[in-house]
Amino acid sequence: MSEILKHASTVVKTLQEAGYIAYFAGGYVRDLLMKHPSHDIDIATNASVKEVEDLFPKTIPVGVAFGIVIVVIEGHQFEVATFRKDRGYVDGRRPTGIDPASPKEDAVRRDFTINGMFYDPITEALYDYVNGQKDIEKKIIRAIGNPDERFFEDRLRMMRAVRYSTRFGFPIEKKTGDAIRAKARDLLPSVAMERVWQEFKKMSHFAHFDEGLILLHELDLLPTIFPILKEVTLKEIKARAALIHKFPKDSPTFALLLELFPSLDLDEIYELSDYLKLSNKEKAFAKFYHHAGALFSMPRDWLDKLEKIEWAQFYADPYSEIGLKMIAIKQSKPEVFLSEHAKRQETLAKHIERIQTKKPYLRAEHLIQEGIKPGEKLGDLLEEGMRIAVNEEIEDPETLLSRLKKTPLW
Repeated sequence: MSEILKHASTVVKTLQEAGYIAYFAGGYVRDLLMKHPSHDIDIATNASVKEVEDLFPKTIPVGVAFGIVIVVIEGHQFEVATFRKDRGYVDGRRPTGIDPASPKEDAVRRDFTINGMFYDPITEALYDYVNGQKDIEKKIIRAIGNPDERFFEDRLRMMRAVRYSTRFGFPIEKKTGDAIRAKARDLLPSVAMERVWQEFKKMSHFAHFDEGLILLHELDLLPTIFPILKEVTLKEIKARAALIHKFPKDSPTFALLLELFPSLDLDEIYELSDYLKLSNKEKAFAKFYHHAGALFSMPRDWLDKLEKIEWAQFYADPYSEIGLKMIAIKQSKPEVFLSEHAKRQETLAKHIERIQTKKPYLRAEHLIQEGIKPGEKLGDLLEEGMRIAVNEEIEDPETLLSRLKKTPLW
């Protein structure tokens, strides 16, 4: 038994010994039945938040209004939620209020049958009020109860259906799929773009992200999120997504998504990243990847004329490793492409390290001692000094100064 499972079982046992009902809930139960590894264990109980807090010495109130509290056991956090009924939804995201409920009443308000089961780790009993086990055996994604109601309650469930479908290779059951198509246009603005983006990221962490994007288009969700794709045919979406399955597993989600937008310039990529509420780190990779794509679209004889400093600066970029692997996929001979760049990187290794650690061969104090005042000229001379150092393999500051004094910049 793993540490996480042991501690989660302790939470359940503590609640049960205090006279409450307590089970593992949702995704862990699904993964247990599918024999998939799972380290995220949620617990459902008829104990109130206060009763849970009274039982455990360390808790974190994260969603008290919805009956949710985090219980911390030896550094491991477990979400413990009170069985509940939702009073109603008005914003396509959260209920207006909740009431205590039985396990069955709690199960039928959840999203999909495969996620709606409970499991008692003490007695090893399964509690399935929604036929989730049967749907796992049938290998289908089915909304619990009326799919129109489930998607009205939380519009993001439409994207989750696609994520589960592509992750597990389960087709979406017809009524569930029909309900998604009927309500696809209601996804926005009910769901915040940050939540939409998180679904894309979760989907990309598993295999078949390309199939997920295609399914999103088939269900009219993709053109709802990206109006620019409304007139793009399914055949064209499939063509644009054709290489995604070949990219490295750690490829940034946004770079994969950009395969659907092959003609965007850098400004348009920035607009798209702002629209999706991307982080600065994600935007920085997008900028690098775009520039790298433009670089390797140049004719071979142009690339051969690039200076060593240009290659050293390219390889020094923190995104160059994954960027090169992604660009290699689009080359006629990916292995030859990567081998060529590995050899060049090896010859430039000491210069790349200098750039990465910001330790130039010629420093500002060297120039100031020569009478150069701080300012734009000093910056230009430092840049030119690094260029000469790398291109001409000059590492000695005095020799660099002598060489720099012969340039027009001096």
